[in-house]
Amino acid sequence: MPHVITLNAGSSTIKFALFALDKGAPEALAIGLVEQLGDVRHLKLHNEAGDILHEERWDKTDQGFHTDALYRLLAWRQNAFPNVQVVAAGHRVVHGGLRFSAPTLVTDEVLDYLRSLIPLAPLHEPFSIAGIEAARVAWPHVQQVACFDTAFHRGHPFINDVFALPRALYDEGVRRYGFHGLSYEYICGKLREIAPIYAAGRIIVAHLGAGASMCGIRDGKSIGSSMGFTALDGLPMATRCGQLDAGVVLYLLQEKKMSAEAITDMLYKQSGLKGLSGLSGDMRELLATDTEAARQAVEYFVFRIRREFGGLAAVLEGVDGFVFCGGIGENAWQIRERVLEGMEWIGVELDRDANRSGQQIISTERSGVRVFVIPTNEEAMIARHTLDCVSAA
Repeated sequence: MPHVITLNAGSSTIKFALFALDKGAPEALAIGLVEQLGDVRHLKLHNEAGDILHEERWDKTDQGFHTDALYRLLAWRQNAFPNVQVVAAGHRVVHGGLRFSAPTLVTDEVLDYLRSLIPLAPLHEPFSIAGIEAARVAWPHVQQVACFDTAFHRGHPFINDVFALPRALYDEGVRRYGFHGLSYEYICGKLREIAPIYAAGRIIVAHLGAGASMCGIRDGKSIGSSMGFTALDGLPMATRCGQLDAGVVLYLLQEKKMSAEAITDMLYKQSGLKGLSGLSGDMRELLATDTEAARQAVEYFVFRIRREFGGLAAVLEGVDGFVFCGGIGENAWQIRERVLEGMEWIGVELDRDANRSGQQIISTERSGVRVFVIPTNEEAMIARHTLDCVSAA
């Protein structure tokens, strides 16, 4: 039986999963996270039931974080599953640019192209590349596969891709790409299992977490996304601003005399829920805090979701189903309730008891729009794509 490792690399974290791939759905043997906390690195692994399989801490070494973390994961895997045959490692890569509309085997040429996309995803792309490079060194005989968050949206209609800028810029690649595609693709697959009639219809999915976006989907195909050229656009996020008048950036450059680097830091790291609240980008903390600024940050987050819901419903020419996923979408019943209150005009009737008790369907039987809460699983999607890519090579 083949096995696949999935990696989702950040600046100081690597999410990890080991999957067995039989004829059915991928089975996660281990799921984990490696973190760098100051000068200490921490590895924690568990199974799908939540039982801890392994945990260790060690002092920071001279090796780069990604290389050190992957060698630790490799040593653990060899000890815990010595007979496992890993055929490939799949990597989440946020931006695939114009070139990639499907997962691809990693080559030197592919890495060079991904490096050219770093300005489009400065918070994510460098670390995806670092994770791939470290994995190629740590596991030289294992094929590496890049799976792109933008790929799901590459079939957008022209009018949902273009900005009203000189056409030459569009031809060069300045267009709306959309993100969180691996999550949306997984949700579409789950809907085909649990509610196939809705999966074939008009669905709006809200992926709400530290990064947040929404997508309008018809018959499993992305029609419109709240995110655009970069992962800054659309909904406000933990530390990212969301939709912003381009004139604000000009004002910061011309009147405030801010550098491009300072503006980048502000928009990516100091804005969103953190910037509005002056406290935190963590929704759990904001919901537990009784200050006006925290309440206003939450209210703005909800307002933008509701506004995007209406816009995507217009793009789809109606809506049959609505799905919440992501850390906030799956766990914060308060946010779901506030988003759906007073939405009877569009056909949504919320079942408050079902919502507060965490049911899969949180709309009433009378509701014209069926509302679901479905935990997403990007790692499982990466595992499937990786095996398919390797098998087709």
